[in-house]
Amino acid sequence: MKVVESMSMTSEFELFDKMSDHEQVVFCNDPSTGLRAIIAIHDTTLGPALGGCRMQPYTSVEEALEDALRLSKGMTYKCAAADVDFGGGKAVIIGDPKTDKTPELFRAFGQFVNSLGGRFYTGTDMGTTMDDFIHSMKETNFINGLPEAYGGGGDSSIPTAAGVLYGIKATNQMLFGKDDLGGLTYSIQGLGKVGFKIASGLLEVGAHLIVTDINEESLREIEEKATKTPGTVTIVANEDIYSQEADIFVPCAFGGIINDNTIAQFRVKGIVGSANNQLLHGSHGRMLQEKGILYAPDYIVNSGGLIQVADELYGINHERVLAKTKHIYDALLEVFKEAESSGVATVESANKMCEKRIEERGKRNNFYTAAMKPKWSIRNLS
Repeated sequence: MKVVESMSMTSEFELFDKMSDHEQVVFCNDPSTGLRAIIAIHDTTLGPALGGCRMQPYTSVEEALEDALRLSKGMTYKCAAADVDFGGGKAVIIGDPKTDKTPELFRAFGQFVNSLGGRFYTGTDMGTTMDDFIHSMKETNFINGLPEAYGGGGDSSIPTAAGVLYGIKATNQMLFGKDDLGGLTYSIQGLGKVGFKIASGLLEVGAHLIVTDINEESLREIEEKATKTPGTVTIVANEDIYSQEADIFVPCAFGGIINDNTIAQFRVKGIVGSANNQLLHGSHGRMLQEKGILYAPDYIVNSGGLIQVADELYGINHERVLAKTKHIYDALLEVFKEAESSGVATVESANKMCEKRIEERGKRNNFYTAAMKPKWSIRNLS
């Protein structure tokens, strides 16, 4: 396990300031397995916190904490937008996913999750896989997003891609007065599990695609796919994708790709994609608005996977998941129309919608009361 810098440069009071809008932060330390992890619970007004667990070789504990806090807050908004009965949380494990994973480490992590008594449900994220959490589930029942063979919902990229296509339909309706997908040009960044499914769906209805990906095999596959559909594909270099003339830009790879540099290059009417945290800063949402580009907030568009994971806890039903995923279309139209009437950026409208939903639901009686919300906890398995 890599040695991580201490937090000696950060005072206790500064730590509490960082976590001032979070309900609970748990530092997990198990020397016998090398586990060092942080679980951040942002808000449980809508229900128990739900969020994936990522594993990265963070350069410091401060960096890991910042990531956990940022991502858990984002999950609160994502759960509210998806209208699921869960709040926002996130876990991060400090370590290299290529070299530091062991079954024992994930069992130890499962013990920490279990110690929270159902306040936090977790599963896969960047750097972790469904198979990792097969070990964690030996220690806790609060794991989701598992393979179908273990009672889970299976591949979450299917509803995620479906949700993005519904998001594109809603955006097309707002921009062009009809929600047809075919006949338009889409510039797609990233052909991973989700991006490839989106591209395939668009090709099948006769769309014209401009695509880029770092994986040459994925590019060859989408070219082959296009030969069997009414659609077309043009491949461009990674750095050229932002300047392509298209109707809709579909980012399905990296976060922070909407920034000062790329906004200056965009020649599109709308942006709808599956990538997380697409806006480098909130101000870039307003910059898109000023440039006349309709932005579909990513945490609404890409919530199909979350919907499946949340629904999994009520029993596996793929038809029910896809039915719920269709509501992404309605949620986006609501956000677009509110933003238009109020003269604000769409991301501001989306945040307002989520905050209103949390406030209204917080007035209802539910099993998750304020009395069950501790503010701070440090646990140590030794």
